[in-house]
Amino acid sequence: MAFAPMGPEASFFRVLDQHRVSLIESLKEGRGEVPRKEASSSEVLASIENIIQDIITSLARNEAPFLTLDNRSNWENIKFEDSVGLQMMPHCTTKKIKSNSAQSAQRFALILKILSMIYKLVQSNTYATKRDIYYTDIQLFGNQSVVDNIINDISCMLKVSRRNLHILSTSKGLIAGNLSFIEEDGTKVNCTCGSTAVAVPSNVQGIRNLATDAKFLLIIEKDATFQRLLDDNFCNKLSPCIIITGKGVPDLNTRLLVKKLWDTFHLPIFTLVDADPHGIEIMCIYKYGSMSMSFEAHNLTVPTIRWLGLLPSDIKRLNIPRDTLIPLTIRDHMKLDSILKRPYVTCQPFWKKEMEIMAELKMKAEIQALTFISSDYLSRVYLPNKLQFGGWI
Repeated sequence: MAFAPMGPEASFFRVLDQHRVSLIESLKEGRGEVPRKEASSSEVLASIENIIQDIITSLARNEAPFLTLDNRSNWENIKFEDSVGLQMMPHCTTKKIKSNSAQSAQRFALILKILSMIYKLVQSNTYATKRDIYYTDIQLFGNQSVVDNIINDISCMLKVSRRNLHILSTSKGLIAGNLSFIEEDGTKVNCTCGSTAVAVPSNVQGIRNLATDAKFLLIIEKDATFQRLLDDNFCNKLSPCIIITGKGVPDLNTRLLVKKLWDTFHLPIFTLVDADPHGIEIMCIYKYGSMSMSFEAHNLTVPTIRWLGLLPSDIKRLNIPRDTLIPLTIRDHMKLDSILKRPYVTCQPFWKKEMEIMAELKMKAEIQALTFISSDYLSRVYLPNKLQFGGWI
């Protein structure tokens, strides 16, 4: 696809281009992650059949059957690798879901119910969303989170991605900029910036023919900031580029798309988040993943992501007035302490320093705090300067 950039002179992108070269060199030197082989439909079906066979064998012996699940909520089961992020250890602690226990019998039954639905989906080569599964029996499942959690447990138990289970997630993310692709059903999508953005596809792994000449990808924490950049014509002013938002904590599809764009184009990727513990947490999810989804780290994490802003040190550097800042709550302090103890912080000394500045200030700042300087300061000055002169960590 041919793009017609209206952005700055080529010299503007000199530091960005150098950064991209260093990222590619790191991959050549073997510091990138090793691609993981996707499970075939027959392998998924065989895994489910093995689980059912074990249950039948237990019943034949007059023994109460049980399911063994990896414990996804224990940091002791998580290891950190700089090239992958947070991933579940091969031999981790497990928990038993017993069919004869009052505490777990219902969960045992629900897992089998969803396993049977997955088997039919894979066997017939059809797909369903998590929402579809929930609505097959609202009374049985109770709420959507029960279904979501069980699907993640099954994905972890079978050691396959959710896509291999033929279960899709509803997307909430938006993307805009110098990018085009074809969806699985043949729909051609052009994300070229206008006043509106394109919804992140619900079947990211099915998209093909991706094309871009973008110099960078900017992940934006909040929808309001994303929409403001669209209104300010940011994509055209700094063309060629791509911007994306997960509207807060990112959904699976937004993370999958960021990962796909990195794997396909090896673009420099940056995050723009609030200077608060919640914003830092969101950035960490994109970069290193989360404990609950650590079993799928190879498909989701992009450790090359850099923190562009809003940095706590920017609060002092730009003399942002104190009355535009927000005091850290007890919960904020707890979140900050939690992040500082995570294994990846030791390899990010500049991140650690920024979080220490935040703790010292005892204040947090939203990206909107920059509007005290001028209404378009973010798109006109802050981001262009950071991108041109390498103001990321």
